[in-house]
Amino acid sequence: MDRGPAAATTQEPGPPFRVLPGLIDTAEENALGLPQAASAETVTIFAPGEQDLKFNHGVVLIPFAGRLYAQWQSSERDEDAPGTIVTYSISDDGTTWSTPVALTTPQDDREITSGGWWTDGNTLVAYLNVWPRGLDPEGGSTEYVTSTDGVSWSRPEPVTDAEGEPVLGIIEQDTRALPSGRLLTAFHRQPGLFATPYYTDDPLGLTGWRPGQLENEPNERGTQSRELEPSWFLRADGAIVMVFRDQAGESMVKLAAVSTDDGQTWTAPVPTNVPDARTKQSAGNLPDGTAYLVGHPTGRRARYPLTVLLSADGQTFDVGYTLRSTEMLQDRRHTGQYKGAGYSYAKSVLAGDWLYIAYGTNKEDAELTRVPVADLSLRGG
Repeated sequence: MDRGPAAATTQEPGPPFRVLPGLIDTAEENALGLPQAASAETVTIFAPGEQDLKFNHGVVLIPFAGRLYAQWQSSERDEDAPGTIVTYSISDDGTTWSTPVALTTPQDDREITSGGWWTDGNTLVAYLNVWPRGLDPEGGSTEYVTSTDGVSWSRPEPVTDAEGEPVLGIIEQDTRALPSGRLLTAFHRQPGLFATPYYTDDPLGLTGWRPGQLENEPNERGTQSRELEPSWFLRADGAIVMVFRDQAGESMVKLAAVSTDDGQTWTAPVPTNVPDARTKQSAGNLPDGTAYLVGHPTGRRARYPLTVLLSADGQTFDVGYTLRSTEMLQDRRHTGQYKGAGYSYAKSVLAGDWLYIAYGTNKEDAELTRVPVADLSLRGG
């Protein structure tokens, strides 16, 4: 069965990055042995009341036209349940947020979930992940809506490839620009969910998407790749490093692959020594080039605490902070299927002088934590 483009043929001599041994203490469950980021601020974007949709998950932020936009998926009580919609909220200052507004309506034949954002500075793009009911194996495609004012939106259209055909894959909530201006993200391609880097030179990220060459590792779950839900950062040597959730076996570490040709070809994904909670990744670079990894390096299936690891060269992560400790986690107020405790599916973005990290706390509260960039930068550029 065709799982995608031809495999990459190059390989790095070792893992693309590592965490300094001893930096993380996985036995210390409150903060993993990392100091608390003293300047971190936590804000509630939306906390459901009794009359609201109580499942809220997949929160993604983007700055646009001087404001900050948050997008996430909502449903009555269960994850990916019939009636799921995508909503969004707006803030002028990152701390006070508008009442959520629906971007989609419930569909009879499919669920629609949050696909994240992109903007060229003039138009705001909201990606929508479309999951047809009854599709076997489970998978989907990606649509988009656009707005020039953040209020009025176009009709949904399919995201298309270089041949103008719809990309049959679920987009990762992490579309960003490379230094060349090329956009890079990943799609989880059909049949099933096979994570594949994709790039386009369309500044709006609506069409022209091409798959990068990456060989997916074997997975006992034959309907999806071992690698899932990636993010990426740049090393000081110019290489792009894509970081993946490891969905195979009992591994609880991050996987990583490297591209040195602007996303066209990739080394085979390999395990790193960075612990993980088997969850969505968030990575990137600060304005001075400092690489960061946001997540839960617990080595167990616990999405708490929430931390950030930092590296001056993108090869050794030797500084880390706790953003929200286990002790800071509020109690879950509402029951629901797959509503595990924790700061789930963190995604990050730079806006103004801050690094913002958004997540769904206990999969019911849409929240963010922000830290001044100046307090995290290691290279002083």
